[in-house]
Amino acid sequence: MSNIIEMIGITKTFSGITANDNITLRLKKGEIHALLGENGAGKTTLMNILFGLYKLDKGSIIKNGKNEQINSPTDAQKLGIGMVHQHFKLVHNFTVLENIILGEEPVKNGILSLNSVRNKIIELSNRYKFNIEPDSIVSEITIGMQQRVEILKMLYRNNEILIFDEPTAVLTPQEIDELMRIMKNLAAEGKSILFITHKLNEIKTAADRCTVLRNGKLVGTVDVESVSKEKLSEMMTGRNLNFKIEKTPAQPGDVILKVENLNFASKIHGRALVNNASFEVCANEIVCIAGIDGNGQQELIQLITGMLKPDSGSINLT
Repeated sequence: MSNIIEMIGITKTFSGITANDNITLRLKKGEIHALLGENGAGKTTLMNILFGLYKLDKGSIIKNGKNEQINSPTDAQKLGIGMVHQHFKLVHNFTVLENIILGEEPVKNGILSLNSVRNKIIELSNRYKFNIEPDSIVSEITIGMQQRVEILKMLYRNNEILIFDEPTAVLTPQEIDELMRIMKNLAAEGKSILFITHKLNEIKTAADRCTVLRNGKLVGTVDVESVSKEKLSEMMTGRNLNFKIEKTPAQPGDVILKVENLNFASKIHGRALVNNASFEVCANEIVCIAGIDGNGQQELIQLITGMLKPDSGSINLT
């Protein structure tokens, strides 16, 4: 496979802090290429440069053998480069269709022409098994569906290079499996994918190659099939990690926090954010509050710490 994108010697600094230090990355046509690193390693900065959100200080970007200047997302879009950000860039009170065409509204004789657009969105949704209704309001669909809207935005614009920034951070395990399937299908059709992650299982599942960054510097690029998760973690962190966790049985003490039938609804749209939550926390134990982003975890903590007042229920500290 030939290289569709080459980022050569990319350097970017912010107020004297070097986020990317002479990084080179090559993306082949039709491959899924993972960008691995810990938080702060420079992964998102590098992709924001490719998408035109940041301007590089040094280096060059080459697409299909031609040196390109990417100074804005508009420049990137013209080169067929699209990006799904970790925090989606959707207008929540717009429909799916309105979000997809935003910035590229089809106008005929000064009037929006939506029929052809709706048909194209339905065709793309059916083709990739997204099951998205164009007239759905974005705020009323799931987080996983919102991500598919972001992907449809790229496909609608015929982007051939697709960037995913931590795409699984807000997804359920089932949605993660579905996203991996979608990515593989897109690559099989000739799309070239870059995805930022620090999750080794996802890299082993989906990626063809992996470029590793650490502290803003390039560690190396490896073929995923021939490298172990242990080696990837060593490249990412600079030290050997033990994947086996030794845990002794918990010895909880008396109950020190008791939450009973706690309820809290949004004052803006009335939706229940914490719904009849009850649990206990004992001394000498660690209790995990699990769930994908936006399912009431933040509000629950704010209720317990007194930052919010519950609509009903009780919180007892002993």
